[in-house]
Amino acid sequence: MQQQREPSASESYFWPSVWAIGLHVLVFGMLFVSFAFTPELPPAKPIVQATLYQLKSKSQATTQTNQKIAGEAKKSAARQTEEEQLEQKKVEQEAVKAAEQKKEEAAQKAEEAKKADEAKKADEAKKADEAKKADDAKKAAEAKKAEEKQLADIAKKKAEEEAKKAAEEEAKKEAAEEAKKKIVEDAKKKAAEDAKKKAEAEEAKKKVAEDAKKKAAADAAKKKSQDAAKKSAEDKKAQALADLLSDTPQRQQALADEQGDEVAGSFDDLIRIRAAEGWARPPSARKGMTVQLQIGMLPDGTVTSVKVLKSSGDGPFDASAVAAVKNIGRLTEMQGMKPSDFAPYRSFKMTFTPEDLAP
Repeated sequence: MQQQREPSASESYFWPSVWAIGLHVLVFGMLFVSFAFTPELPPAKPIVQATLYQLKSKSQATTQTNQKIAGEAKKSAARQTEEEQLEQKKVEQEAVKAAEQKKEEAAQKAEEAKKADEAKKADEAKKADEAKKADDAKKAAEAKKAEEKQLADIAKKKAEEEAKKAAEEEAKKEAAEEAKKKIVEDAKKKAAEDAKKKAEAEEAKKKVAEDAKKKAAADAAKKKSQDAAKKSAEDKKAQALADLLSDTPQRQQALADEQGDEVAGSFDDLIRIRAAEGWARPPSARKGMTVQLQIGMLPDGTVTSVKVLKSSGDGPFDASAVAAVKNIGRLTEMQGMKPSDFAPYRSFKMTFTPEDLAP
């Protein structure tokens, strides 16, 4: 609501001054009209008129008497005229006085009317001013109330915005901390994985080198053993044949039994060597594991059956040992063995460790 402008002092007294001047003009106009219409007084007339007659035939005494009477009459007429003039002047003065009194009364009434009008206007102005002050006070109170409400709303909105901003900052801070923590954890995890991969790579590289070295040594030993076993077997067979041909039957039987025991020991080694050739080492295989297998063979050296009698406790290693023996297929070196020498190999037990099967 727009506040009304409070009038200045000059504006407050403008209309009362105009009304006062107008009232004075009206009063003077009425006085002028009253004087204009006042009836004129009749001119003064002598009450006693003396007529002088000149008598031609009178005596000097009569003449003097007449002159004296005429003088007295003239004096009397003059006094009467003077009195009438005084009376007229008095009447005129009273009329002027009455007019002035009337004028004063009219002026007094006009002044009283003016004062009453001014008092009325002053009262109305006072009431208007009081009403205006009351309205201004009401408007000021309403404006103050509106301003206080606006300030309260602004403060509330500011508090809400600050709380929201603080919550967002806290959320951002927590998110940043969480991201930083995750980055650190990921870095640690990656470093650990990289270290593990590096260690595994080093271990694998080392194992490959060791396995290659072992394989080379095993291949050399195997070849040497095979060559030695083959040469020994050939030498023993030849010697045994020679002994059998050149000695007595008793001697021949004793040599054959002794040769059978040696041949049996060499076949156990041969089975381990051939099993190691086809062994696939499982990741769970560890040093110290032991598995006992039951093996069945035919006289021509064919492996017919392989099963686990006593487990190592590790299924993959047991299965790898069974598969390694089955992969032998057939031992041609066992052909030509005497039935008595082969009998133990028809169904026999053998114990294997990762070290036995390692090439």
